[in-house]
Amino acid sequence: MNDIYPSRQAATAELRPRLDPVVHGDWSDDAPIDKATAALFERDGYIVLEDIFTDEEVAFLQGAARDLLGDPAALDDDTIVTEPQANEIRSIFEIHRQNAVMARLAADARLADVARFLLGDEVYIHQSRLNYKPGFKGKEFYWHSDFETWHVEDGMPRMRALSMSVLLADNTPHNGPLMLIPGSHRTYLTCVGETPDDHYLSSLKKQEYGVPDEDSLAELAHRHGIVAPTGKPGTVILFDCNLMHGSNGNITPFPRANAFLVYNAVSNGLEKPFGVEKPRPWFLAHRGEPEPLAVARGPLAGAVAA
Repeated sequence: MNDIYPSRQAATAELRPRLDPVVHGDWSDDAPIDKATAALFERDGYIVLEDIFTDEEVAFLQGAARDLLGDPAALDDDTIVTEPQANEIRSIFEIHRQNAVMARLAADARLADVARFLLGDEVYIHQSRLNYKPGFKGKEFYWHSDFETWHVEDGMPRMRALSMSVLLADNTPHNGPLMLIPGSHRTYLTCVGETPDDHYLSSLKKQEYGVPDEDSLAELAHRHGIVAPTGKPGTVILFDCNLMHGSNGNITPFPRANAFLVYNAVSNGLEKPFGVEKPRPWFLAHRGEPEPLAVARGPLAGAVAA
């Protein structure tokens, strides 16, 4: 295997150029986003989609999130991650296979068609999760590029994936919203430190390997700045797989929750991991032959109720 994005192999970090396109599709009048929005994604590595769901659909999604959080006994134990030093749920993985509403959300044309256009291919769900940052106790997610982990530990070969964070509670400047370094998606920051076996068992609570070094992070932040998109429930923050991002802890009484969906191009299916012998488990990365997502159209609640 030719590894064009090596990481965790050298004693010092490197800022390397991206070798893949950002927008893989060719824009036309029938694209699911306008030309200016596509150009913003190309430039900044993220876009924000507002008011694409009705109030009823948002309430429907919030109810599904409450069901997931309220009945952990009904879920696969492996998919539940708690906060460090606490029993509060931090993340629930594989939500699109454990909840019919989340499955319908993942397949919804308002999301999937945008992913198919930006990735220039049919898509499948590489990973899904419900992120929950409870009031007072929700801890930070440190700065990272998702692609670095997906490449090294999962075997994702190229930068042809993206994430969508569907807000299920108000994300304000105060309750630990997602922070992004716009433009950082054009630089691949390598990390140092050999990855230990079963790294995911600790990294999902607090990551210690595959973490960018402070000097390189400072250089990216001074070069590009930092933004923290906020929004009401139903807002969708969509960002490139290599965009540097993280979030602060939540010391307010207001919880933060979002459904997190990772779309990967079918042509970019996982190979043998590029930096470890043992790939991460099934609920973190879909392995096997990818099947194109069957895109669903129409209102969320009506489709599931039917």
